[in-house]
Amino acid sequence: MGKADADGPGLPDLPPEWGRVVIPDDLAALTDEAEQVRRELRRAADQRRRRPPTGLVIVLIVAVLTTLAGLAAVTWPRAGRTGPGASTPDPAPAQLTGRPLPALDLVDGGQSPVALRGLLPVVVLLVDGCACPEQVAEAATAAPAGVTVVTVAAARPRAAPPGTQVRSLADPAGGLRAFLHLPARQDGVTALLADRTGRITLVVPEVTSIADHHAALSRLAD
Repeated sequence: MGKADADGPGLPDLPPEWGRVVIPDDLAALTDEAEQVRRELRRAADQRRRRPPTGLVIVLIVAVLTTLAGLAAVTWPRAGRTGPGASTPDPAPAQLTGRPLPALDLVDGGQSPVALRGLLPVVVLLVDGCACPEQVAEAATAAPAGVTVVTVAAARPRAAPPGTQVRSLADPAGGLRAFLHLPARQDGVTALLADRTGRITLVVPEVTSIADHHAALSRLAD
């Protein structure tokens, strides 16, 4: 049994869209409705717990993509990179063959100028980082008569091996290295051969044994 609240004296008016509201005399009659409401509330709470935090997921995805993009930018090879870390290939020694020996002035132990072209025909051994007396002595022995053997250091002439007729000079301005476009060797010798006309006949960036180039040495005496 119950009565509508709108019919009871002293009760406030309820919104008309609620319809007719009946309040039962025994509250136990509302048990089923209360249980249904609790089920609906539990279901809504479960759905909220299961729903992923959309904002956090988006932030994590953006962070991962940004990190991957940064790694790709660092590790991906870039063509045409220039700067201090970039290396450019040196001209092939064969490209120097047949070119005229540059008209450079070197210096002797007394800092007097010595014209490089005045030493033709010549075997030039660049000994910037290595005195390499064995290789220099071998070149002095292998060179034909009439061919000058010259060692060229960077700052000061290096002493010639004892018992040889090697001419010791220096190239403080670095003109010869600049002409050859070859880096200084710290543990080897670079060799340049030029005939009596001043034409370069051979460039060896790093000499293992001058005897390997016997034919080129012999032609210098022609």
